[in-house]
Amino acid sequence: MTRFKRFGVKHSDSEGNHSRPPLERMLQIHKAIQSGSYPNSSQLAARLEVSRKSIHRDLTFMRDRLGLPISYQGSRFGYTYTESVSSFPTLQVTEGELFALLAAEKALQQYRGTPFEKALVSAFKKISNSLPDTVSFSWADWDATLSFRTTAEPILDLEVIDLLARAAAQQQQLFLIYRKPGRKNAEDRVVDPYHLANVNGEWFLFAYCHLRKSIRTFVPTRMRSVSLTGNRFQRPQGFSLENELKNSFGILSGDKEFVVRIRFSEAISDYIREKRWHPSQKLTELKAGGVEISLKLSSLVEVQRWILAWGGKAVPVSPPELVAGVRAAARALLNLTKVALPHDH
Repeated sequence: MTRFKRFGVKHSDSEGNHSRPPLERMLQIHKAIQSGSYPNSSQLAARLEVSRKSIHRDLTFMRDRLGLPISYQGSRFGYTYTESVSSFPTLQVTEGELFALLAAEKALQQYRGTPFEKALVSAFKKISNSLPDTVSFSWADWDATLSFRTTAEPILDLEVIDLLARAAAQQQQLFLIYRKPGRKNAEDRVVDPYHLANVNGEWFLFAYCHLRKSIRTFVPTRMRSVSLTGNRFQRPQGFSLENELKNSFGILSGDKEFVVRIRFSEAISDYIREKRWHPSQKLTELKAGGVEISLKLSSLVEVQRWILAWGGKAVPVSPPELVAGVRAAARALLNLTKVALPHDH
C-alpha cells in the first residue's frame, strides 16, 4: 500500500522555509495537544521546523475555522483542549470518492500541454492538500487498471486555443482568416467568440459571425490566422451551448425538424442499447433481435455519416431525405471501388 501525498507539492512558511503542508502541520499540532503534554508555540515550531508565527496562524485557524476548543493554560505554559475532541475535523474521503478523483486525474492527460493544464493541475493540488495525511490504497493497482485513450488525437496549435479561450472569457472580438471544409481559399471573418467547447475530443468555437449575421461553428485547426480586433462585445444573456446543440447530432444544427428512424441489425444492437446517443432518443425492440432508434434532429449531415460508419448494419427508415442521402453515398462508394485501379491498392 502507498501514500497519496500532495502531488509532489512543496510548501513554505512566511519566512520562505520549506515545511510540512499546513494541514499536516495542524494534524501534528492536534496530536500534540490531545496528548495532554501542553505544548507551547516554541516547542511546536521547533518540532515542525517552522516559525512561531506559522504556529500561531495554524492555532488561530484550528480554533476559529475548524471549531476546535483550543485554550492556552498559563499555569502549564502550553495549549490544551477545554473539551473532549474525538478526531481532527479533516476531509473524509471514501474509497469510491478517491477512485473518482483518480479517474478524473487520468482524464486530465488529454489536456497535457494545453492552456488548461496549469489551472487543472492547480485545482488537483488544492484538493490533494485538503486530504488527510495518509490514505491507504494501492496506487500501482489503480494506475495499472485505469486509463483514457483517444484513437484520433486532434492536431492543435496551443497558442490559437489559448487565444480563443482568453478572448471568449474576456469577451474580446476576433478577426479570423478561415478556410471552410472543402474550400481551397480562406476568407476573412470578424466574430464574437461566445464559447469554446471540446465535443467528443475535438475543439470548436461557437461565435457570432458578423459576415453571416448568425452564430456559427468554427474549427480551430482551419484558422489560418487569429488576432484581436481591439473591440469588445457583450455575450447575449440567453446564449447557452446546450440550447444551441439540443437538436444536433454533434455540433451541426439546422433550421428544420426531422424525426429520424434508424434500424440496426442484431449484430450491433447491443452497442446501440448501451449508449445514450441523443437526449431525444427512443428505442424500439425488433422481432428479429435488432433495435430501432428514433431521434429528433435539426440537421441530417452528421447522422448520415454515423449510419454509413456502421458498414451496412444500420438502415435509415425516415425521413425520405436521409434515406436518399445514404443511398447516394453508398452508390458513390460502390462506384469508387469499381473504378479503383490495381496500383491503387
